[in-house]
Amino acid sequence: MTEPTLTELAKTVADQAKSIGDTQIALNIVWTCIAGFLVMFMQAGFALVETGLTRAKNAAHTMAMNFLVYSIGIIGFYFVGFGLQMGGVGSVFGEQPLLANEFTITLFGKPFGLFGTSGFMLPTSMFTAGVAATFLFQMVFMDTTATIPTGAAAERWKFVSFVIFSFFISTIIYPVYANWVWGGGWLSQLGANFGLGHGHVDFAGSSVVHMCGGVAAIVLAKMIGPRAGKYRPDGSIHPIAPHSIPQVMLGTFILAFGWFGFNAGSTLSGMDTRLAVVATNTMIASATGAFGAYLYVVFRFGKPDPSWLANGMLAGLVAITAPCAFVASWAAALIGLIAGVLVVVAAVFIDTKLKIDDPVGASAVHGVNGAWGVLSLGLFANGTYGDGFNGVKGTVTGLFYGDASQFLAEVVGVAANLVYVGLMAAGCFWLVGKLVRGNRVALEDEVNGLDMPEMGVQGYSTDIGPLPPAHATKDAASGAAVAKAVPSF
Repeated sequence: MTEPTLTELAKTVADQAKSIGDTQIALNIVWTCIAGFLVMFMQAGFALVETGLTRAKNAAHTMAMNFLVYSIGIIGFYFVGFGLQMGGVGSVFGEQPLLANEFTITLFGKPFGLFGTSGFMLPTSMFTAGVAATFLFQMVFMDTTATIPTGAAAERWKFVSFVIFSFFISTIIYPVYANWVWGGGWLSQLGANFGLGHGHVDFAGSSVVHMCGGVAAIVLAKMIGPRAGKYRPDGSIHPIAPHSIPQVMLGTFILAFGWFGFNAGSTLSGMDTRLAVVATNTMIASATGAFGAYLYVVFRFGKPDPSWLANGMLAGLVAITAPCAFVASWAAALIGLIAGVLVVVAAVFIDTKLKIDDPVGASAVHGVNGAWGVLSLGLFANGTYGDGFNGVKGTVTGLFYGDASQFLAEVVGVAANLVYVGLMAAGCFWLVGKLVRGNRVALEDEVNGLDMPEMGVQGYSTDIGPLPPAHATKDAASGAAVAKAVPSF
C-alpha cells in the first residue's frame, strides 16, 4: 500500500475543510430560517393582543388588518423593500457578494450609504440559498413593524387606507431606515467614519423594527384622532375597556415565544453559541418587564390590570431586543424592569397629557421602549461580544464600561428614527387620506362597529339561525307562531 503524496494529502484536507465549511453555512441557513418561522408566528400573537384590547364590535376588522398585513408586507418587500434595505449589504452566508450596490453620497469627506439598488424581485441570478434565507428573515422583521400601527389606529381606520399605508411601510419607510442600520448604511458606519463606537448598533431591532413601528403608530393615532367618545367635552377620559383579556394574555405568550426567534435568530448563525446568552437575556427581561409593570400598577392604581402586565412583558422584550447580545444578565433584568414601569408611565402620559388615543399602547410599548432599548445598549454593553461589529475592531462597549461614543451613536440613531420615520409616516398617511377621501371611517360605522360596514361579516356572530319546526308552537289566544326557546349546551 503506497503512502499518499503531499499533493493528495493537501487535496484531502482541502476537501474536508470545504465540507466542514459547507456544513456550517447550511446549519446557519437552517437556523436562520427556523428563527424566521418563529417570528412569522408572532403575527398570530399581535392579532390576538390587538383584537383582545379593542372592542368586540370591531373584532373582524382588527383581526383582518393583522392578517392581511402579512401578505401586503411580503408583496411590498419582494418588489421594492428588500432591494432598498439589503441591496448594498454585500456577502450573505459566505456567498459571493451579489447584493453589492448601495446608493451613497459623500458628506464631510465620508461616504453615507442611503439605500440599496439591487435584489429587487429576487432575480434568478441572485436567488441563492443565502439570499433567499436573508429575504425570509428580514421580511418577517419588517412585517412586525407594519403590524404595529394597526393597533394604534384600530377601531376607526378605513380598511382601504390601511392597505395602501401598509404598502408604504413595506416598500419605503421601514426598508430605508433598516438599510441605514443593517444594510451597511450611514448609521452603521458612524464608528468607522466618525469614531462613534461601532456605529448605531441594534442587534435585533429595538430601533429598526419596534421604534419604527412605534413612531409610525403615534403619528397615525394623532392624525386620525381619538375614538368617538374617548374624551369627554371637558377633556376628561372615558376609558374604553378591552373585550377579551384571555386573548390578550394568550397573544402575549405567543409573542414571547416567537421573540426567541427574533433575538436569538439575529445571530444568523447556528454556530454562534452566543445565541444561548441572547435567549436567556430575552427571557429574563420579559419576566422583569411583566413584574415591574405589576409592581407599578398596584402601587399606582391598586389593582394588577392584566392588560398592563401583558404590555409590561412586551415592553421588556422590546427593550432587550437591541442589547440582548451585549449585556450581562443583571443588566437584562434591570433593562426589563425599567421598561415595565416606563411603558405604563408613557402610555398614561400619551393618553392623558398628549390626548392621543392609542387603543393598544403601541406607541409606549414599541416606540418609547424601542428607544430605551438602543439607549440601554449604549449604557450597559459590557465589552464581552461584538468584535468587528460594523467593521470596527474590538468589542461593543457602552458608557458605563468606558465608551461614551457608543452611547452617542445610539442617540444619533434614535434622533434619525424620530425625524425620518415621523415625517415619512405623516406624509404617507396624509397622501393616503387624499387618495381615499379620508383615512377614517364614518362616525355611524365607528359607533355601530366596523365589522359589517368594512368587512361584511361579524367577528362574533349573534345569529342563532332558524329554529327547527318542532320548536314552534301556536299561541292559543292570538294564533300567532311563537318561537320556543330551548337552551343548548
